[in-house]
Amino acid sequence: MSNTASCELCMQPGGAVLWQDRRCRVVLVDDPAYRGFCRVIWNAHVKEMTDLSANDRRHCMCIVFAVECVLRKLLRPEKINLASLGNMTPHVHWHVIPRFLNDAHFPQPVWSRRRRAAPEHGAAPAIGRLRRSLAAEIARTV
Repeated sequence: MSNTASCELCMQPGGAVLWQDRRCRVVLVDDPAYRGFCRVIWNAHVKEMTDLSANDRRHCMCIVFAVECVLRKLLRPEKINLASLGNMTPHVHWHVIPRFLNDAHFPQPVWSRRRRAAPEHGAAPAIGRLRRSLAAEIARTV
């Protein structure tokens, strides 16, 4: 990670680190309503995907797709939402969010008004299993 004292994503990983290399990291977001919610965070201060080199863009998206693939296999969600917003932080980052028919917001975005109470999904897959599955998928595809 870069080391800028005023930047939250430079000072903290942003969640439980599942995988990382020198360019980016994958973290598990602590959100009980959305088990398996991950973020792929670019380590350097880069605001837009088009600020990255073509090679770095490919690398970033390969990691995003690997996370999606692993979450689909492990959780069997109805849908995976991919979002890149970044209005509050100078790091390109992608939200990879497993969605279920009975989640609190489905079919609306997770940032919209809740439609129902969040169901009891139980815990996300064990972090060790997520780490191993993600490492294997990335090694296979990157």
